[in-house]
Amino acid sequence: MADLQQTPTSLCCCRKALPVSGVSGAPGGRCVGDSGRPLGGPGGRRCPLVDVASTSNFSCFRLNHLHLDLRLNFAVKEMSGWLVLDLVPVQPGVQSLVLDSHPSLLIHSIDCKVPGSGQEDPMSLTYRVDPFTDYGSALNISLPEAAVGPGRLIQVTVRYTTTDGPAIWWLDSELTCGQSRPLVFTQGHSVCNRSFFPCFDTPAVKSTYTATVRVSPDPEVSQVPDGVTVLMSASRSLYSKQDRVFQFSMEHPVPSYLVALVAGELQHVDVGPRSRVWAEPCLLSCAVQKLGGSVERWLGVAEELFGPYLWGRCDIVFLPPSFPIVAMENPCLTFIIASILESSEFLLIDVIHEIAHGWFGNAVTNATWEEMWLSEGLATYAQRRITTEAYGEAFTCLETAVRLDALHRQLRLLGDNNPVSKLQVKFEPGVNPSTLMNLFTYEKGFCFVSYLSQLSGDVRRFDSFLRDYISEFKFKSVVAQDLIDFFLRCFPELRDTAVTQREGLEFDRWLNGSGPPPYEPDLSGGGALTRPVQDLCELWRTGDAPDLQAVMTFDLSTWSTFQIVLFLDRMLDHSPLAHDVMLSLSGCYSSLFDGLNAEVQIRWLQMVVRNTFYPELPRVRAFLQKHTSRMYTVPLYEDLVAGVMKCVAVEIFYQTQRRLHPNLRRTLQQILFQTNQNGALPTNQNGAPPTNQNGAPPTNQNGPTLSVINSTPSSQPSNANGTSGAIALRDVNVSA
Repeated sequence: MADLQQTPTSLCCCRKALPVSGVSGAPGGRCVGDSGRPLGGPGGRRCPLVDVASTSNFSCFRLNHLHLDLRLNFAVKEMSGWLVLDLVPVQPGVQSLVLDSHPSLLIHSIDCKVPGSGQEDPMSLTYRVDPFTDYGSALNISLPEAAVGPGRLIQVTVRYTTTDGPAIWWLDSELTCGQSRPLVFTQGHSVCNRSFFPCFDTPAVKSTYTATVRVSPDPEVSQVPDGVTVLMSASRSLYSKQDRVFQFSMEHPVPSYLVALVAGELQHVDVGPRSRVWAEPCLLSCAVQKLGGSVERWLGVAEELFGPYLWGRCDIVFLPPSFPIVAMENPCLTFIIASILESSEFLLIDVIHEIAHGWFGNAVTNATWEEMWLSEGLATYAQRRITTEAYGEAFTCLETAVRLDALHRQLRLLGDNNPVSKLQVKFEPGVNPSTLMNLFTYEKGFCFVSYLSQLSGDVRRFDSFLRDYISEFKFKSVVAQDLIDFFLRCFPELRDTAVTQREGLEFDRWLNGSGPPPYEPDLSGGGALTRPVQDLCELWRTGDAPDLQAVMTFDLSTWSTFQIVLFLDRMLDHSPLAHDVMLSLSGCYSSLFDGLNAEVQIRWLQMVVRNTFYPELPRVRAFLQKHTSRMYTVPLYEDLVAGVMKCVAVEIFYQTQRRLHPNLRRTLQQILFQTNQNGALPTNQNGAPPTNQNGAPPTNQNGPTLSVINSTPSSQPSNANGTSGAIALRDVNVSA
């Protein structure tokens, strides 16, 4: 996994200011907040925020609408076409339009029209591409002075072709589940969509969009591939069979990262009045069976809690194991990895989490990636309110215990003073915002929202507050101060008692302090499920193999997945274990775990690897030969390399690499074949340096990084097994 890296100073970005409170950055959108003054209450002038992840001059324009017209070419793995931006300058003297772009985009031409000016022909515009960071570039477009004025609509058209950018994932047929036809999908979170189309790639800007998509004919048969369906994160879609044209429309404003596309051999089944499941034919029946009518039930519970679902459709598409994260909350069309179908409980949690984003994240969005917790922390709280209503308090407390355990595991690795444990992490120019995808964003954010709920005095009263919050800010982008000001306005009795300044629980400490959450919710409601786990752990932690009669009083075959996961996670925390303890654990549970889902299996196999337990090594081989997703490969390879089993990891990699997506292959090459002090790569079995599919040395060209490291690499702590302080993927909730 990639480290937090800064670009050279020559590529330093310009820190663009967000408009101050009340200034619209998009139809219905706001860019507000204050990162400079302490949080404590309403009132006072706010300083504009900066978005170091965007090189665009979005504050100079209002984006009314964007349109994409694309042709997909599976043969050459390209998308080509044009982008039309409907823009209104909001400042005088604007002479250029700067869009976030990417070196992988080939810009062919740019022109503009001014509707109502009487000039029919578009004006050709000059442009240049400037370096920005390792995840993007700046497309600087000169605008005609006579055509640009405050409040005057202009239409800018950019003709371009995509190549191998981080947002677009082309899968050969061998990498799909059905292995019969190729597939392509996009993944925009956090700042990847600038390699899909030039844009204001910041969550502060929202707009509606439309798209027209065609699929190029197969050059071998001179016809459009049969069975290719194109889907997008849109509220309306239309397909013309005669013209083989797919048309899409999103009627609500969304930020650029939520524009998503997938195309391949996809079929669907309706599972509710406003939801359907899409998948490759070989997966569809399993996906439908797993979800059944649950989606509508979850939507109904969420609407009772947080108000009407605003997006119309709530469809789900299951993607092959190459999908780089677990799930993504693209509005109207959630993307989710098919690998999660193995575990019904994890599937339930991940789908409900993405449904919760329909209110928190999609409808109301964090205006800057430095406050991503506004989406993820609130969505995690909402997810747990839904599961509490649908499945009871005990189930929710158990799942929360698993995640909070993982949060404290991260803190032990990183240390309480590490700045990445802050809710509001300040980026340096060049740092990829995707490095915020860690448990602090989710779980520390959840704890803060839970604390606000506790302050309100009643969970139902807080539900009502969240409904009002959505009603107040829907389709807008907000900062933390917006949430806090609105909270204090709704609960004036708390404002009057200076609740933001309570000793040890100051709001400023919550947001800007590192370390563990100052408050965690009471999880005693899950005691009936968590106490047996703790009791069994204590039996195995004595240092010697426990009395098997006492162990057999715990029937793990009756336990839920989350109970077994909690047990294995806590045993992993106590590794390395004595060999006779591992021998007893294997004898008691190995055959049971073999028949359970991958979430259980990977944790048991991590125990096998971290304890160098060779009798179970064949199971590690079998697991890595079966699973080709990032979520189930990277953690095991990291553990294999950290111990004495690196040669086993290399052998398995060479056996399976052709079935891995090139991005994952590069990641595993980085784990396995780290450069030496001279910068040279070690050689493979043939005496040549390891190469990727194209014969090039492995490089850091992956999409969004899903890990966080200590901000001072030279001081990374090590755990008992000698592994670095980098966070293993298993410790990270990688649902977006």
